[in-house]
Amino acid sequence: MDDVFVARQPIFSRDLSVYGYELLFRETGGVEEARFVNGDQATSQVILNAFTVVGLDQLVGRRRAFINLTREFLVGSLRVPFPAERVVLELLEDLPAEPDMLEAVERFRAAGYLVSLDDYAGARQQQAFLSRVDIVKVDVAQLDVLRLRTTVEDLRRYDVRLLAEKVETQEMFELCRDLGFDYFQGFFLSRPRTVRGSSIPTSRLPTLNLIARLYQPNVDLRDLEQLISSDVSLSYKLLRYMNSAFFPIHRRIDSIHQAVVYLGVRELQAWASLLAMASVTDKPSELMTTLMVRARMCQQLAERQGYASGNTYFTVGLFSGLDALMDASLDEVLMALPLSNEVVDALLRHQGKPGQILECVLHYELGEWGWIEQAGYRPAVVIQSYLDAIDWAREIAARW
Repeated sequence: MDDVFVARQPIFSRDLSVYGYELLFRETGGVEEARFVNGDQATSQVILNAFTVVGLDQLVGRRRAFINLTREFLVGSLRVPFPAERVVLELLEDLPAEPDMLEAVERFRAAGYLVSLDDYAGARQQQAFLSRVDIVKVDVAQLDVLRLRTTVEDLRRYDVRLLAEKVETQEMFELCRDLGFDYFQGFFLSRPRTVRGSSIPTSRLPTLNLIARLYQPNVDLRDLEQLISSDVSLSYKLLRYMNSAFFPIHRRIDSIHQAVVYLGVRELQAWASLLAMASVTDKPSELMTTLMVRARMCQQLAERQGYASGNTYFTVGLFSGLDALMDASLDEVLMALPLSNEVVDALLRHQGKPGQILECVLHYELGEWGWIEQAGYRPAVVIQSYLDAIDWAREIAARW
């Protein structure tokens, strides 16, 4: 069977909980757009194969999947093979507002599907759809503040929910929230962001200090045992993790000493850092999930590439989001941590093998298959690393 290319980008509600995921499809051949663009049946079949092979549950869990539809799915012979309560059907911005297209949209809504109009920027051909859709995705990157306000005012005449897409800065997020948008999507939310500031907030210091102590030079098992034992929450989570199905241990691990001896210094540093970072409770849960998936994917991809020191790759993936968790620039956060030059170079400059793996994973999150193929990575290996990471992150999160 041909490789199936699929990635996902979260869509957030106003309370920053995850409402759903946009699923991004790619064909081989270096297409780097954030959606498929040709409407022939071959592309539609790629979409069908993606869900047949992967499955919605594995990709989005209980959330809705936003799916871009080609013309063939709307008015052709192909059928949408997904239950109405699981998906939001997206109309691409270049679909013509022809009578058969408008009738098709009405049929889908009558069948219980939610329909979204993608990349809205006020084009005349899109306006005929406005009275027939449930959600309008406004491309806020194309509009200045005045035009954005005017667009929102115009859309309020319709019974639609508004989704701000391509939200790339904190300022844009706050503006869209003030304007009354219902949902938000973009690099600011779906990828760890750098918040400019002169110091690390005091509320973040305990977590950062714990991570710093975990990575002190020449730290040994006794130091780690004492450190973890002094934190009740960390101890509980570590023991629960150790007694999960991930470890083929024939007897129960019931002490921090046993866990420390079993894992060793390097792996314990990685997992204790993950648990410590997960204790930051005032951030969207999807941010931590994204970092867990990224860390595990870096580790899995490195191992499949035949690289040693898988825990280093895990650490690089996990720490790539420290700026978002700490509300400070990544440079500033890393200055407070005694990390190796290899890890620092990977995080700040994408240098060395860990940096190259991290860069590949970041391009995958954006669905940039052209870059991935040109860099020499096998798509099937990248995809499988991602799917394995999702499964692992879901299992770990269920045990916290």
